[in-house]
Amino acid sequence: MTLYTPSVARLRAVAERHGLGLSNDELEFLRTLGAEVLRGCERIDASGAGARLPVRHARTGGRPPTPDENSLNAWAWRCSVTGAEAGLLEGKRIVLKDIVPVAGMPMTAGSALLQGHAPDFDATIVTRILDAGGEICGIAATEDMCLSGASVSAVSGQVRNPHDPARSAGGSSSGVAALVASGAADAGFGADQGGSIRIPSSLCGVYGLKPTYGLIPYTGCIPIDVSVDYLGPIARTVEDVALLLEAVAGFDDGLDPRQRSDMRPVAYSEAIAESSLDGLHVGIVREGFGREELSDPAVDEAVRAAAARFADSGATVRDVSIPLHLYAMDVHGSILLQGGSEFMVRGNGIGMPGKGFHDAALAEHMGRSRTRQADQLFASVKFAMVIGGYLWEEYGGAYYAKAQNLAVSMRRAYDAVLESFDVLVMPTTCITAPPLPTPDPESLAAIELALDPALISNTCAFNHTGHPALSVPIGPLDGMPVGLMLVGPRHDDAAVLRAARGLEAAGHTLAPGVT
Repeated sequence: MTLYTPSVARLRAVAERHGLGLSNDELEFLRTLGAEVLRGCERIDASGAGARLPVRHARTGGRPPTPDENSLNAWAWRCSVTGAEAGLLEGKRIVLKDIVPVAGMPMTAGSALLQGHAPDFDATIVTRILDAGGEICGIAATEDMCLSGASVSAVSGQVRNPHDPARSAGGSSSGVAALVASGAADAGFGADQGGSIRIPSSLCGVYGLKPTYGLIPYTGCIPIDVSVDYLGPIARTVEDVALLLEAVAGFDDGLDPRQRSDMRPVAYSEAIAESSLDGLHVGIVREGFGREELSDPAVDEAVRAAAARFADSGATVRDVSIPLHLYAMDVHGSILLQGGSEFMVRGNGIGMPGKGFHDAALAEHMGRSRTRQADQLFASVKFAMVIGGYLWEEYGGAYYAKAQNLAVSMRRAYDAVLESFDVLVMPTTCITAPPLPTPDPESLAAIELALDPALISNTCAFNHTGHPALSVPIGPLDGMPVGLMLVGPRHDDAAVLRAARGLEAAGHTLAPGVT
């Protein structure tokens, strides 16, 4: 590609956005120096030597969903991509959130900004799913740029809850949870930057795991902020969650800056075989309950009752206080809004810089469409752009830094408590699935639901601390699922899976899927 040398006027506009007042002579000098940098960019294009992600398994292009198969509006695209004939995921139909690249399939992140974009590579988890014998059966609808906890903001329209189509399916992995709960897919993968796996899993009545930070490679997927990005499995049974995690976890050769090279996944499907609750130490986090103006007392009661069943099976259960949990929403608001504004939107989907693989075609597509179509974004994305952008520009990123520092203190507080407990318990969401508002995406009710803290106030803490957190379906409560969240020590995802399997085996969880 030929890069044209910019005019002095164009460089002056860039300089002024950075607060620089440069003379014509200074700008001309910078223009001359920059010409060689542009030639270097052209040489990068010509080298053809950049890191690429493979496409190892053949496929056809798929098709849009038909109205008959999309009553929940949860499918974004239908396909059948198969790989190895045998493996951990043999026979499993797996759906992916619409931020996971599958070569040749549309990837929109539920947004007007990415309409018409199709990646030419498979994300690392796609390759690992196919290598393990799984089938990618489609792409699931997603909230606009993943910035909503409800199911109201996707450019394709609202996603409906399979237990009650008049209610929200949660967000932002709305479609994955709805399709898995309805039985349209056996399992799926969502992404979680504040609760986006666990919230829809809670509202739809399935299991959803946000694993330890970096355990599953995020390579190739659309990020919000590298410090809070996670991929994780959603399924109707603990066994399937364990199988999916086992199939995709592990280091990705330095392509994902979220990962450490010494990460050692285990055979999670074998780890849950020993799921006795006898001797387990369970902590009930007081600050996760009774949230003023957020918590439904009936949800709190249901989660406490389910937690008490641990004791029926031989576990020790007692309350514990973690005061810093109450700061989680403050930390999350500062980091997600500023990170979303700077690293996802202004950064054109590349995310915070780090060593590894970056999707250049995505960045180019977003960079071109953002200036033309930003007004078509849902209000929650505009909120991040404007308020996050204001905080960053006015305070120079200081409150992003302060929030990250407080997140370290939160992590240490949880680590300290988990030295005495095997798992911690609280409600996943403070409420059950709320009613969907009018389909008008500009309605105040839709905007309020997308940003409802009752959905995210408990989940968001663990995106910032890195601990594994699993939503376990319990209930029902007035016909709707309730989510109990199990939190375990970092790098011990098997702990939450074993505890959930113990509840499941004892018959203390909700029957899989729609009842």
